[in-house]
Amino acid sequence: QVQLVESGGGVVQAGGSLRVSCVVSGTTLSFTAMGWYRQAPGKQRELVARIASGGSTNYSDSVKGRFTISRDNGKKAVYLQMISLKPEDTAVYYCNRDPFPWPWGKGTVVTVSS
Repeated sequence: QVQLVESGGGVVQAGGSLRVSCVVSGTTLSFTAMGWYRQAPGKQRELVARIASGGSTNYSDSVKGRFTISRDNGKKAVYLQMISLKPEDTAVYYCNRDPFPWPWGKGTVVTVSS
C-alpha cells in the first residue's frame, strides 16, 4: 500500500526558513498531482501548495510568495521550501495526493516562535 513519510520539521524563529520533505512508497509518483497540507491546533487541515504532474504549481494566499513546492519523481519525493516564516505557519505539515488522498502519514511538526 502507499505510504507517506514526512520529515524536516522543527522549531524556527519568525522570519526563518525551513524545508520539509515527503517520500512516497508503494506507487509511482510521475503522473500524480501532489499537495502539501497543514493542520494547525484546533483548525481543519488545509491545502497550502500543489504541484501537478507536469510541474505547474498553485499556492494558497496565506503562503504565496513565501513557500515553494517542488518534486523529484525519480526519488519519489516532494518538497516544501518555506521562507519568511510566521507564527501562524505553526502546524503539522502533511503531503498527499490531490485530489483523492491516500492514507495520511504522520506529518512533520513545524513550530515558528515569535
